Parts: sequence; structure tokens; C-alpha cells
Amino acid sequence: MRSRVRAGDPEAFRELFDEHARSVYNHGFRLTGDWSVAEDVVSLTFLEAWRLRERVDVGAETGSLRPWLLGIATNVARNVRRAARRHSGALARLPPPEVVPDFAEEVTARLGDRERLARVRTALAALRQPEREVLALCVWSGLNYAEAAAALGVPVGTVRSRLSRARAKLHKLVTAGKLAPAGKTGEPPGGRGQIPVDRTIAVRFAQEHTR
Repeated sequence: MRSRVRAGDPEAFRELFDEHARSVYNHGFRLTGDWSVAEDVVSLTFLEAWRLRERVDVGAETGSLRPWLLGIATNVARNVRRAARRHSGALARLPPPEVVPDFAEEVTARLGDRERLARVRTALAALRQPEREVLALCVWSGLNYAEAAAALGVPVGTVRSRLSRARAKLHKLVTAGKLAPAGKTGEPPGGRGQIPVDRTIAVRFAQEHTR
């Protein structure tokens, strides 16, 4: 697969997308907290993967390309967030739009989604960007320290220290009652292979921190 991807085999990229698109989407959602932005992250990640295909190391024939893709997705999410901040700043300088009330049924349908997103964002907002990225890779996406280090281009020790700080901060949120227990939040319903957020938020962090 590595050799085929490096050679620009279109069928190899279709297989790569089929196997890892959901994982990249989940990772993008965890880093941005926005479903539609996560979809953009998926598209841009695979475009970047095609552009960077010649950097794939064909020497590691047995290694999965998932860490490589998640590393690209992490960089894409950074760029998307920066663009979003610039866009928000530009909008803030415009006159406020006319307020148009939602229809009642639309408001009702959105309440659950907003509550779940609010809990996810509470957890993410407590962390610095490097901590958030390591958390998403190691805990939510299940990469080991070496894979996460390769994805981010940092030493393994840096991954360990960032993850430790992230867990300590989330433990404080749980202790203070500012973070919902596990099972109270989740990612949007998705297809096969999606990894729910409630695997990792709140109770798991509190437990791991006290071991």
C-alpha cells in the first residue's frame, strides 16, 4: 500500500479513503468541535495526502498509514481554525444581521446537538492546542506514543508530557464539577467505525490521573 500510494495509484487512494475517512472525520471533529468543519478537514486531508504522497516512507511496509493521515489532518485542522478566526473577526466588524427567529421544530431538533457540543467544547477549551492534539491522537484515535510523535513531528517525550498535562487539566474539571461524566456527551451519529467521545471524557481521565 505504501508503495502504491507513493506512486500515485488512484485505486490505492480510494482504498485509503474507504479505510480511514471515518477516523479522519472523527479526529477533525474532536479538534474543531464542528461537524461541518470536520467534513472540510476530511476533504483537505486527502487532498494534502495526494500532494505529499512522495513523502511516504516505503521502508515501513507493515506500518499503517493512519498515523500519517492523522498527522496531516492535525495540520489541516490548525489551518482551518486560523481561517475561521480570521473570518469571525471580519464578520465581527460588520453590522449585526437582522434577527430571524427559528421555527419551533427546528429549535427542538437542535437542542440535543448543542448540548452535546457544549460539553465537548468545555473539555477542549480547557486545553492548549498542542495538548488537545495529543489527546485526540493518543486517547480518542488510539495511536501509541511513537505513532503520535511521528504524526506531529515531535519527540516521544513531548507527547508524554503534553498528554499528562491534558489529563491533569481534565481531572481538575471533573473534580470541580465543570465536566459531565462519561456517557453524557458524544459525537454526531455516524457510520461504521465511529469512535464515541464518551469513551474518554470525564471519568476516564479522573481514573487515569489517580492511578
